[in-house]
Amino acid sequence: MPIPYYHVDAFTGELFAGNPAGVCMLSAFLADSSMQKIAGENRHSTTAFVVPRADGSFDLRWFTPEVEIDLCGHATLASAHVLTLRNHTTWPVRFHTRSGVLTVTREQDGFALDFPARPPKQCEIPIDLLPALGLKTAQVMRSRDYLVVVDQAEQVRALSPNIPALANLDSGIGGTIVTAPGGADVDYVCRFFDPAVGVDEDPACGSIQCTLAPYWAGRLGKQTLRAQQLSARGGSMQCEIAGDRVKIVGKARLYLQGTIAL
Repeated sequence: MPIPYYHVDAFTGELFAGNPAGVCMLSAFLADSSMQKIAGENRHSTTAFVVPRADGSFDLRWFTPEVEIDLCGHATLASAHVLTLRNHTTWPVRFHTRSGVLTVTREQDGFALDFPARPPKQCEIPIDLLPALGLKTAQVMRSRDYLVVVDQAEQVRALSPNIPALANLDSGIGGTIVTAPGGADVDYVCRFFDPAVGVDEDPACGSIQCTLAPYWAGRLGKQTLRAQQLSARGGSMQCEIAGDRVKIVGKARLYLQGTIAL
């Protein structure tokens, strides 16, 4: 069965940057085991599977190389970009997902994702968390993911975490975000590690902005924020707080289009 397949670099306006996502366009979902195997074969941090509904909306599911996940920003952005390539004309797009209905609108040369806010709360800090990151002190909170706040952007950029140690943390679902204030060009910087689901470092992550944007909005007193992810590939997005939702704006570029021969 041939499956239309797209490789899209998300949260970037340039190829070979941002976060690569696979997007599979289907008439109906495959067996979970088949979708998991495709995601494992692709080796992207996330592969999206998109199925149209009769009302013009879409069902959307996301798989890392190892598990299905409940929310993914960059693969949602990539899926919206693919719909433009396939001449979809009805916007905003509505995606039915495990995290509810997510809408995506077109904005100039990018897209705006309407995602649920996930503000961080105080939590018990795992004894091995900061040592695994190579940090001595930091503020730690949690939503889905641990949120580790340090003082300087260079601390985030210079991180070289112990990935096996992070994977062994008894954190359940969720990874580890590390963030710091930005500078003249951006409000905050971040990196994201989630080895427990097969993603050592996610190059440019949208879902973590659901936690980062509320935190930095409260700290900086701003509703609109510019963010930069300091991974090797890099990524950028703009976030806006709207009540219990976060609007995440980013760009995407098509790298490859083809067919999976299943």
